[in-house]
Amino acid sequence: MTGPRLTPGFWVRATIRTCEVNMIPAFVLHKGLEEVGSVLIKLNRFAAGCVVYGRVTGLEGAGGWMAGTGEAPVAEPQADDYIRRQLGYDRDLWVVEIEDQNARFDITRVM
Repeated sequence: MTGPRLTPGFWVRATIRTCEVNMIPAFVLHKGLEEVGSVLIKLNRFAAGCVVYGRVTGLEGAGGWMAGTGEAPVAEPQADDYIRRQLGYDRDLWVVEIEDQNARFDITRVM
């Protein structure tokens, strides 16, 4: 049995607030349904490229993140194309962009 889960809307607002406190610009590119839906994070490191992460659940229920655009950063237009394709499959998808040219945001620390 799993414990209570945060709604995507709550999770997105908490993540954006955490970024704000750490002076990392973050904003919603696409708002999904408040209670359900998946979340993508577009981590934009500007000249160093972008990676788009999607939430995954392991076999034992532990959450994590998978780089949908691949482990190596891609140019921003490629990241945006990936997001557009995913929105074509799921309009309830939340998309958050985090602008972090100083590489302070650590995806492994995000619940």
